[in-house]
Amino acid sequence: MAFEGAVQDLIDELARLPGVGPKGAQRIAFHLLGVDGEQISELIDALRRVKDEVRFCVTCGNVSEEDVCRICRDPRRSDDVICVVEESKDVAAIERTREFRGRYHVLGGALDPVNGVGPEHLRITELMNRLSNPGVGEVIIATDPNLAGEATATYLIRMLSTLGITVTRLASGLPVGGDLEYADEVTLGRAFAGRRAVS
Repeated sequence: MAFEGAVQDLIDELARLPGVGPKGAQRIAFHLLGVDGEQISELIDALRRVKDEVRFCVTCGNVSEEDVCRICRDPRRSDDVICVVEESKDVAAIERTREFRGRYHVLGGALDPVNGVGPEHLRITELMNRLSNPGVGEVIIATDPNLAGEATATYLIRMLSTLGITVTRLASGLPVGGDLEYADEVTLGRAFAGRRAVS
């Protein structure tokens, strides 16, 4: 059933969000209709602040409110290991395990030729530039264990194989076809601890 005017417009906009289908969009829309004006204002302010204040770290590509994110600024982290992930949400998932104390590189997605996402759309050039500086001894490929993530990992392994840097991949334990952000801390922690060389 289609609703009229503003209600249907809101449902349509919510349905465009990832992971929100038509029924979920309708539930959210009617929830928003039932909350008071102050809560709506807070939501609008939060959306505006994210759009105005959040940017991507110039070093690693993670979300940040400053030019360089807190992880890249942290002097206690190791500079000799870089963990390559698809999105900032994956950084958050790995950080929850407390297993990794190195640096990150966020690609900004995964290779997906069907949808027109090629290597030029990802932060692969920036990764190669970072690796041209001496000091990095290991690159951990931590892309999602799905088709696009595996294709991205294979591409990166081929690119990195000539650099003389140890390249590792997260160990099994993560479900194939899943996303890192949905893995529990124990599974992700074990996968991280049991990573293996791929070259």
